[in-house]
Amino acid sequence: MLAMATFVGFVVLVIGLIHYYLWRRLVRDTTRPGRARRVGAAAAVLLALLVPATMAGTQNGFYWLAWPGYVWLALMFYLLVLLLVLEVPTAVTRLVLRRRARSVTSPGPAAEPALVGAGTSAAAPTEAGDPPLTSDAGDPAPSAEAGDTPPGHPGDAAPGAPGRPAAGGAPASHDPSRRLLLARGAAIFAGLTAAGVTGYGVRTAMGPPRLDRVRIPLAKLPRSMDGLRIATVSDIHLGPLRGRAHTERIVAMINRLDADLVAVVGDLVDGSVAELGRAAEPLRDLRSRYGSFFVTGNHEYYSGVEEWVREVDRLGLRVLQNERQEIRARGGVLDLAGVNDVTADGTGLAAPADYAAALGDRDPSRPVVLLAHQPVAAHEAAKFGVDLQLSGHTHGGQMVPFNLAVKLQQPVVSGLGEVDGTKVYVTNGAGFWGPPVRVGAPPQVTLVELRAP
Repeated sequence: MLAMATFVGFVVLVIGLIHYYLWRRLVRDTTRPGRARRVGAAAAVLLALLVPATMAGTQNGFYWLAWPGYVWLALMFYLLVLLLVLEVPTAVTRLVLRRRARSVTSPGPAAEPALVGAGTSAAAPTEAGDPPLTSDAGDPAPSAEAGDTPPGHPGDAAPGAPGRPAAGGAPASHDPSRRLLLARGAAIFAGLTAAGVTGYGVRTAMGPPRLDRVRIPLAKLPRSMDGLRIATVSDIHLGPLRGRAHTERIVAMINRLDADLVAVVGDLVDGSVAELGRAAEPLRDLRSRYGSFFVTGNHEYYSGVEEWVREVDRLGLRVLQNERQEIRARGGVLDLAGVNDVTADGTGLAAPADYAAALGDRDPSRPVVLLAHQPVAAHEAAKFGVDLQLSGHTHGGQMVPFNLAVKLQQPVVSGLGEVDGTKVYVTNGAGFWGPPVRVGAPPQVTLVELRAP
C-alpha cells in the first residue's frame, strides 16, 4: 500500500511540474498581466487535474473521460518535447539579440569638448591658441548647463532606438515587446506542431492494423515443416476506447491469412469480463489449421486474470500457462510453449512465469517457439535453448520518441532481434494503451513464416 501511494504521489508531482512548465512557456511568457493570463493559469490547473482524473476514472466506469483526458495526455507529451527542444534555439536567439544590442549601444572614443559660441557653427572650431569665442556683446559665450542637451544631439533619440539603451538602461534585446514576440513565436510553433502530430497519431491508432510478413529461419525446423505460418497479434487492448468492432476487424484480418497457428500474446483487455466480455466474443471465430493460443500479459493482471483465463478458454483459445503443446504438422513436430507474464510474480493472482515447467524435460532436437508477452523474458528463455520467442508489450514505442525510453527496459522494441542466441520477434500490437495515438509505430498484425535451413 505504501509503495502504491508513493508511486501515485510521484506521478502527480511529475504531472504538476510538467503543467507548471507548460504554463510558463505557453501562458506567462506569451501574455501580459491581466485577464488572459489568469484564464490561462486556470486552464493549466484544470488540465493538470484532468490527467489523474482520467486514469482513475476510466478504471471505475467513467469512460466519458477517456477521449478528452487521453488526447490531452498525448498533446501534453508532444508540447513538452517540442518546447524543450526549442529551449536551445530560443536561448541562442536571445543571446544574439543581446550582443547586437550591446554593439549598437556601446560608445565610441570620447571626443575633445569644444565650446561653440552663439550663432557660430559647430563645423568651425577655433584654432589652437585663439582666444575664447565671445558674443556680439563681447561677453564670453554661455556654456550649456549641467544636464542640458544641445539640439540635434544624439541623446534626443527615443529610448530603445538604435544608439541608445531602452528606458531604464536595458539593452534593446530586453525590450518586453521583443521578448513577447519571441515567446509567442515559439509557443505557436510548438502548439501547431503538437496538434498536427497528435492528430496524425489518432488517425493511425484508430485505423486498421498493418499486416507485416516476416520469414524467420529455425535451424531445427524439419524440412517438411518449412513455411509453417503463425498469425501473431498482441496488445489488442479492449477497453474504454476500443470495443467489439475492433475485435471483429482483427479476427477478420487474421482469418484471411489462412494461418497454421494463431498466437495472441497478451494484453487483450483493460477491464473486467463483465465490462468487456461481449467485446471479446468475436475471438471464438478465429480460424487456423492447428489451433489458436493465448498467453497472459501484464494488463490481464490488472483486469481479473483468473476470470479472463477462463473466458478466453471458453472462446476456444488454448491458454498456455507455463506449459507447452506439441504441434504435429506435415510429418514433423514443433513445441509451442507459453509462460505467464513476468508481472504475475508476486501478485498472488496467478502463478509467476515458470520457464522450467514450460521448457524443461523436452526433446532438445525439436524446435521450440515460446509465447511470452514481454521481450525481456528472452533472457530466461535463452537458458532453455528457445529457438524463437514471439512477444508484444512494447507497442513499438507507440509514440516517438517514447520508444527510446522503452529500450531501457526491453531488449527488443519492434521487429526481429536476438537475445543470448534466442531469436525474438516483437509485434507492435493491434491496439493502444492510454492515448489513442500512435506515431512511428503503426498498429500491426504479423504473419510469421518459419523456414527450414
